[in-house]
Amino acid sequence: MKTFIRAAAFLLLSAFLLTACGKASYKEESGKAEEAAKTAFNEKRKKPNNKAEDIDFYLPFGFEIKDESPNNIILKNGSKTYILFYNPHEDLNSKIVYNASVAQYEKLETNKQFNGKDKLGFLLVERLDGDMNILTAGVGGVKITTETKTGNLAEDAEAMMKIANSAKIKK
Repeated sequence: MKTFIRAAAFLLLSAFLLTACGKASYKEESGKAEEAAKTAFNEKRKKPNNKAEDIDFYLPFGFEIKDESPNNIILKNGSKTYILFYNPHEDLNSKIVYNASVAQYEKLETNKQFNGKDKLGFLLVERLDGDMNILTAGVGGVKITTETKTGNLAEDAEAMMKIANSAKIKK
């Protein structure tokens, strides 16, 4: 009888652990990403710690500039690549980059806008095959895009919004 109870307890524990290690729910993770992006958007802007020809911006720990070209900066964080795009003719409250970004996606699963004092933020997610997504976060004329796993949406959305929110375009 003691062996039976141990075996049953082991099976229940195993089932619980396997369930907890399952794939992240898109609905739950995208909700966390929206909250993380909104919080980062509403925070005080981070002080820029990187400079490019036309733009100054903040990069969180682990991010580095890989390449620069007019209006685009390629960023790396480990094995992940990010594209930072900026339009120097647009202000923080411009909808032009937002509208152009929405138009480029086939089917957006997440399309959220955040309004702040004289600025417009946005978060866009298009689901890809499997557990991958295209994630874009932006403020006015600045956006940053990457491909990320569903389980990483919130973490990436927060970091990306901090970068976009910190950007100061040199005019």
